[in-house]
Amino acid sequence: MRLFFSAVLLLLAAGTVQAQTSGWVKASHLKAELVSDHQDLMPGQTFKLALHFIPDDHWHTYWQNPGDSGLATSIDWTLPEGVTAGAIQWPAPMAIAVPPLVNYGFEGPTILVSELTIPADFNQSQLPIKAKVDWLVCKEICIPAEASFELNLPVTQTAIEARDYKQLFEQASQKQPKPVSLQGRYDVQNQKFSAVVQMPEDLKVSAFFVSAPELVDHAAPQEMDWVDGELLLRQQKNTYFSQAPAQFELVLNTVAGPVLLQLQHEGVPVSSELSLASFSLLDWLGMLLLATLGGLILNLMPCVFPVLSLKALSLANGQNSTPQIKAEALWYSAGVIISFVLLAALLLVFRAAGQAVGWGFQLQNPLIVGLLAYLLFVLGLSLSGVMQLGIGWMSSGQQLTQKQGHKGSFFTGVLAVVVASPCTAPFMGTALGYAATQPALAALAIFAALGLGMALPFLLLAWWPGFAAVLPKPGLWMEKLKQWLAYPLYLSAVWLLWVYGRQQGLDALALALVGLVLVGAACWLWGQQQLQQAGKVSSLIALLLVAGSIALLWYPQPVAQKIAKTDHAEAWSEQRLKQLVQEGQPVLVNMTADWCITCLVNERVALNTDSSKAAMALYNLTYLKGDWTNKDPAISAYLRQFQRDGVPLYVLYWPGQPPEILPQILTPDSLRQALEQLSSKQPLITSQ
Repeated sequence: MRLFFSAVLLLLAAGTVQAQTSGWVKASHLKAELVSDHQDLMPGQTFKLALHFIPDDHWHTYWQNPGDSGLATSIDWTLPEGVTAGAIQWPAPMAIAVPPLVNYGFEGPTILVSELTIPADFNQSQLPIKAKVDWLVCKEICIPAEASFELNLPVTQTAIEARDYKQLFEQASQKQPKPVSLQGRYDVQNQKFSAVVQMPEDLKVSAFFVSAPELVDHAAPQEMDWVDGELLLRQQKNTYFSQAPAQFELVLNTVAGPVLLQLQHEGVPVSSELSLASFSLLDWLGMLLLATLGGLILNLMPCVFPVLSLKALSLANGQNSTPQIKAEALWYSAGVIISFVLLAALLLVFRAAGQAVGWGFQLQNPLIVGLLAYLLFVLGLSLSGVMQLGIGWMSSGQQLTQKQGHKGSFFTGVLAVVVASPCTAPFMGTALGYAATQPALAALAIFAALGLGMALPFLLLAWWPGFAAVLPKPGLWMEKLKQWLAYPLYLSAVWLLWVYGRQQGLDALALALVGLVLVGAACWLWGQQQLQQAGKVSSLIALLLVAGSIALLWYPQPVAQKIAKTDHAEAWSEQRLKQLVQEGQPVLVNMTADWCITCLVNERVALNTDSSKAAMALYNLTYLKGDWTNKDPAISAYLRQFQRDGVPLYVLYWPGQPPEILPQILTPDSLRQALEQLSSKQPLITSQ
């Protein structure tokens, strides 16, 4: 009899314990159970369930924000009507470095707690609970798994705790960050996540964890400083950032343990201390050098050379004395540098107003493109001898650029900067992207260095006797050269009209060509008057023709040109890029614009070739092409992710590797060599 009663008691005890837990479910490199903190429940009660993970040594699962890769554990509850389950109460995560990535998760035993509430009118004697759980467990490889758990807890008039699992829930509570009522706000600007938290300085913070995915670059260094009694947090923005959430949870590791608070999306004023802390004098000096080199190379770009030839022809005229040549070079340099600085100031003003603009932004305005085409056409007609413009409506054009003296030199520099903006020379893109993230004075200095580099050849020509000695002597050849130099200007006007047509459509291009004919007729009438072969009425007709040509540029319905999907390239979108990267596909992103000469040359020489197409097919690479010819906020935001303010931008994505930026000037083998190098580092197998 004793033996019989002992067996019955053991069975009853085992049944009670079994009712409090689902029992262990074993999966690859991990076992899990679902546990209740109560063995008996009562109507109207709130109780806790714990999902208890025990992975193998050095294997880990993931936090609600898994970081650069991974997958958060999820629970799908099946409960009786009226019973509700709250969100998972996550433990404080740890950073798991998988260079070059950083993930957030848990190693060792992990307890994920959820609170369930029974309605007061619940009238059943049992509470059946079902949970379908999905998780990912990783080491060198990642193994996804799912399992179903069931509990059937008695519902009585008295709630009874499960004493056998009290310690488990106490451990869960200790590992959870403590909620605090600290005030916190954040913002995302200048490529960085910035947050301000009002908290005591003696709570030393060693790390912070952002629960919102795709907000911060998890592998980037974390900046933590106290300024004016507030904790300032900064980290680089995530490459895939698209939208700032209204609020999210932030975990802070402090000397007193992890704490949990809510961050609201509000403007964060960046104090002078924080700005100076993020400013590096050494980096700034290096960018000044890159900007100067970029400005120097800009002289060789086809969009700049036709205008510079006007001033070169003027300096080659031996009628000027050495002091005059030096003065003209200085005034030309002043026009270039001041124009660059004013353009930078305009960009900064637009940025402060929240506009997404970048280098070459004025050529995203079709009206400006059309007017520039007219201007270069008029300059070409003047070089061809159709007319000689005097002081008047084109005073910033031919008369100012070819006129001897300070005014002509200055405005030649201004015009050179205007037509230079479509081109991003080597070294220039890096400098511009850096300038976009720096304080105003540092950014203005970068643009001034660009202007100095662009003006440098003329300064050397005027101030260095060795350069001046190589200039040919003046003669009749200058008139012939002047006429030949008209043709690069005509070609530049054709290119601008092509850009205009890409922006506005074929009908608008036809109207602009009619306007070009009107401009030509106006210039001919102007030339006839200068030769005293026409009266004042011809001047009035010329002005009317010019007004009519400008009016034709106001085409009412701009037509955005979209890149059609072909067997070679498809249109870029943030969603498409994200999908391909998540699928582990190699991707090449080409950010281009029709007004970018460098972009078009690179595509012809390096991207649209048979060898590059063969390399794309060999590595199963998807080619995405973004068109920035017209203003596109999504592309502007993507450029800023890589600290660029202009095109071209070529980004190569390879599974398991950080995005790689290709050079701005591509060779026929650039893409193939980059793909070979990346594939040698890591084959097309995703992990972690």
